[in-house]
Amino acid sequence: MIRTRILLVAGTLMLAGCSLAPKTVLPAPPVPQSWPAGDAYLLQSEAALPILSYKSVFTDPRLQSLVDQALANNRDLRVAYANVAAARAQVRVTRSGQFPELGVNAGAGYSDSGNGNGSGDFSLRGGITAFELDLFGKLANATEADRNRALGTEAASRTVRLALIANLADAWATYGADRDLLKIAEDTAANARESVRLTRARLDGGVAPRTDLRQAEQILATAEDSIAQQRTALAQDENLIRLLVGGDIDRARLPASLTEVTPSIVSLPAGVSSEILLRRPDVIEAEYGLRAANADIGVARAQLFPSISLTGLLGFASNALGSLFDSGSFNWSAGGDATATIFDAGGRRAGVAVSEAQRDAALAGYEGAIQTAFREVADALAVQGTISERVRAAAANTEAASDTATLTDARYKGGVDSFLSSLDAQRSLYSARRSEIGTQLLLVSTRIALFRALGGDSSAGTETAAR
Repeated sequence: MIRTRILLVAGTLMLAGCSLAPKTVLPAPPVPQSWPAGDAYLLQSEAALPILSYKSVFTDPRLQSLVDQALANNRDLRVAYANVAAARAQVRVTRSGQFPELGVNAGAGYSDSGNGNGSGDFSLRGGITAFELDLFGKLANATEADRNRALGTEAASRTVRLALIANLADAWATYGADRDLLKIAEDTAANARESVRLTRARLDGGVAPRTDLRQAEQILATAEDSIAQQRTALAQDENLIRLLVGGDIDRARLPASLTEVTPSIVSLPAGVSSEILLRRPDVIEAEYGLRAANADIGVARAQLFPSISLTGLLGFASNALGSLFDSGSFNWSAGGDATATIFDAGGRRAGVAVSEAQRDAALAGYEGAIQTAFREVADALAVQGTISERVRAAAANTEAASDTATLTDARYKGGVDSFLSSLDAQRSLYSARRSEIGTQLLLVSTRIALFRALGGDSSAGTETAAR
């Protein structure tokens, strides 16, 4: 009899360890094994890209201090962290279903027939209120699914963190560029005022027509409008930085020009294996989504089999408190229930099919996340491979436009060229200077985009599984 019970218990435990979830097999990354190489990509090294931190990419202490402040105060990041905490708690909720639920019940009563001979009843009961034997891994797979979803939520929070750092770096660089554009507008306005003064004097002396004066005044009005626009842009840049940081900022931590920004944001090398994308937070999130969908298949398959629940009750009952724990007061009971659906019109099998289809969708999403990541990195590298030539060309264009404006103004004052030629040269110089700032900002933005695309921050690594 004892041997039979031992075999029964052992068999039950073996069945409880059974799982009907298919094994998760991650596909090979659906992208080439290296980045595109060629003139546009400047293949520099085949060495593995080191794990990055934002401090190794954004080297200016002012920007680093703003990032630290943002990581502590940004509200979007707080929401992400709260979602992680909720997901981890949900794992514990689901996991609790794998264990017996113990309960205690106590009661007391008193009755009196009216003759003064009353009696009291006392009871104390404790036991397993409900416990389902996880014969086919339904509860274990449900816990595993929620655990992977929690890990996916953690990866999503790292995506928010990475985006916050990159967006703040972009805003910081844009502020420096807008300071330069304001300086260009102020220089242009100053030159335009001098041109208006000289042209008015020439008009009064009968040398220049009134049209020259009106054209010079147009240039001045345009420059003054640009000044107002750039001051608005700077105020908006500050507002964005405050939003990202989650509080007020010290203006001393903002760059005075783009020339301060460019050397402080380092360039990242190309030529590394594309498998580095497997540690991008969004790819990690998609992987855990795939693992969770796989575990859901195990839950759906287990629904096809009978469900066995055990209940047990152990307690004491007595009509006198003093004898509550006497041997005669002790009673116990145990029972079990087994339920099996005979007919459900194929509902449970359809549930398995739903889970398998969701797994297929998660697999496609995982592969798509890798392909999207590859495209983003390749695009950033394509820009990085050619941006130095564009910067050089923009600088040469500005230099030529400046020389042309100087020569044309001298020819106008010497009576060789018309005032219209001088105005055209000034407009060309203004446009060239703004274009050069835009190209330099693109260089910086590309470095930030590559940091983001590679999953940059070292905190993007896989973290400890939620318990």
